[in-house]
Amino acid sequence: MRREPKPPAGQPPAAPLKTRRSLLGRLALGLGLVALAELAWVVTSFLRPRTRSAGEDHGGLVVAGAVEDFAPGSVTAFPNGRFHLVHLPEGGFLALSATCTHLGCTVPWDETTQRFACPCHASLFDLHGEVESPPAPRPLDLYPVRVENGVVTVDTRSPLRRSRFDRSQVVDS
Repeated sequence: MRREPKPPAGQPPAAPLKTRRSLLGRLALGLGLVALAELAWVVTSFLRPRTRSAGEDHGGLVVAGAVEDFAPGSVTAFPNGRFHLVHLPEGGFLALSATCTHLGCTVPWDETTQRFACPCHASLFDLHGEVESPPAPRPLDLYPVRVENGVVTVDTRSPLRRSRFDRSQVVDS
């Protein structure tokens, strides 16, 4: 251990030099405070309610377009509204939720197979949203559709949970 030289007589002793141990202690304290601040930020971010991003149509009225814009037998995706607008070949419209009823994955329309195919667990749904291949327990949810003055609107605020397809669910144009 190194000895400090004695100050000359009549002078106060010199201030002690900072040791490596005290420097490391202060560094550890500073890093601990930073980690605590990060933890508090993560916890508050997790507990705070999620806000919708700008331009997200989920939870309101979506003007889909004119009836003439949708060919019979077509399926049009509305990603911001999280639904597919189906113009049935026999006439009428269905607004099917794009959320799988199994675990909530987004279900795209597969034009080649003419089915909604869940990419997560391979559930298949037909043009009416009925389950063709499980594990999905029930058909895709519906959103209310209105056709007024030749314009199709979909209300995404209140999905209709259903157990099977019924012709009364189709909105005629």
